[in-house]
Amino acid sequence: MKITYKGDYALKAILDLAINDGEIVTIHELARRADIPIKFLEQVLLELKKGGFVASKRGKQGGYRLAQKPSHIKVGDVVRFIEGPIEPIACLEDGYRGCNDVYRCIFRKIWKDVAHVTAGVIDKVNFETLATEAKGRTNTLSYQI
Repeated sequence: MKITYKGDYALKAILDLAINDGEIVTIHELARRADIPIKFLEQVLLELKKGGFVASKRGKQGGYRLAQKPSHIKVGDVVRFIEGPIEPIACLEDGYRGCNDVYRCIFRKIWKDVAHVTAGVIDKVNFETLATEAKGRTNTLSYQI
C-alpha cells in the first residue's frame, strides 16, 4: 500500500474537519492549516464529497464539514476510497487470473499477512480518536531554555 499526496491530503482534510467538530471550515482555512495547495484541495474535497465523507455549504458563510460523525469514519475507509485496495499485490484480489502460479506461490501467504495486518491497523483507527489526540498535542505547553 502506498499513500499518494492525494491520499495524504484527504486524510489531513478529514482530520482538520474532525478537529473542528461540525463547524463549517472554509477551503482557505483548511488549505492553510493543513499546508495543502488550494487547487489540489478543491479536487480532493470534491472527491471526498462524492464519497459521502464531507458536506459543503455554498455562499458567503460556506465551506466544508464532515458529513458523518468522526467516530464513524475510519482511516481505512478513506484510504480505500481514495487509493483503492490496500493489498500489496494484485494476486490477492478475488478472481485474479494474471498468474498461473497463484495458488502455489510461496509469497502469496506473506502478502496476505501484510494486507491483513495493514487492514487491522487502519480499520481500527477512527477520526474522533485522531482528533482527540491532535487536540492534545496542540494544547501541550512547550518550554525551552
